[in-house]
Amino acid sequence: METSQLIWIIVGIIVVLAVIGVVIALSRKRRQAHSERQKEKGRRQAAEIREKAQETELEAREREAKAAMAEAEAQRAEVEAERLRRQASERQSDAQGLREETMNHARKADELDPDVDTRRRDSDSGS
Repeated sequence: METSQLIWIIVGIIVVLAVIGVVIALSRKRRQAHSERQKEKGRRQAAEIREKAQETELEAREREAKAAMAEAEAQRAEVEAERLRRQASERQSDAQGLREETMNHARKADELDPDVDTRRRDSDSGS
């Protein structure tokens, strides 16, 4: 073999090794780029999930606040209902008192009126 052939074989081997090295380097870069894209995609998805979780948390807080307001309104209504019950009871007592007073006045008027026979009524109420 001649020296020039040997040199060309060595150069060919070096070129082939260089091409293989370039292919390997490009493959690594491609894998790294793909890996970075996947990581970025994961980051975006995680950010979206976190944002949705925050929105859900805010919605839950809002619903809790509305529930607390409804509970307070219900308690206020219960207190108002109790107040109205007491007021109605007082008015009923007042009405009963007025009715008794009216009956007493009527009875007294009947006792004073000489045209009214109070003996009959007294004997009816006693039975």
